[in-house]
Amino acid sequence: MSQEPLNLLDAALQLPMAERGQLAARLIESLEGEDDSQVEEAWSNELRRRLEEIDSGRVEMIPWSVARLQIRGQDGTSAD
Repeated sequence: MSQEPLNLLDAALQLPMAERGQLAARLIESLEGEDDSQVEEAWSNELRRRLEEIDSGRVEMIPWSVARLQIRGQDGTSAD
């Protein structure tokens, strides 16, 4: 990152939390494409597919507490 964005970041970090949140939201909005309909449709299809797998029993659900341990590799299995 060049010096100008770093200076802007330093200045932004000095803002009150609410203003930092508004700034962050505006920055994120500026990154969004004009036509997100294909992305939204793809996510909808993916969610539908995953729900069908859950409903049919093809996938096994596990509690978040177990998943978190697996992700961290603290359950004796590899996180890979």
